Amino acid sequence: MSAPASPKVVVFLHSGDYDRVHQGLSIAAAATASGRRAEVYLFWWALERFLKDALDEPDFVGREDIADRFESRGMPTLRALLEHLTESGLCTLAGCTGSLGALGGEALTGDSRIPLWLGWSAILQRTAGVTDRFYL
Repeated sequence: MSAPASPKVVVFLHSGDYDRVHQGLSIAAAATASGRRAEVYLFWWALERFLKDALDEPDFVGREDIADRFESRGMPTLRALLEHLTESGLCTLAGCTGSLGALGGEALTGDSRIPLWLGWSAILQRTAGVTDRFYL
């Protein structure tokens, strides 16, 4: 008898603050490192950060001391976390079409590295019954 599949982890990212996006991608990375599937959904300001490709420089507004410490300790950037997730093959990154329309970012989707675009109906279907959900 085979072991039951580990349940997937779902991360809903709304805030575009660097620390919140970093936390969300770190949660997904921890899940995939343990062999679990992860789904990361991008809304509003988190989506905007990805559309603008602002994934490299930590920008802790008003906390430059944290940004310096973050870099000196070799913490992974958002881009490094995203590359890890992509390479794992266990993570799905999806953008919300409603947030995309509200932001007027349709022209930026081609270079965004977001492979999946969904509305809330599809998101709710995909995440039904998932207990490990994180909202940031």
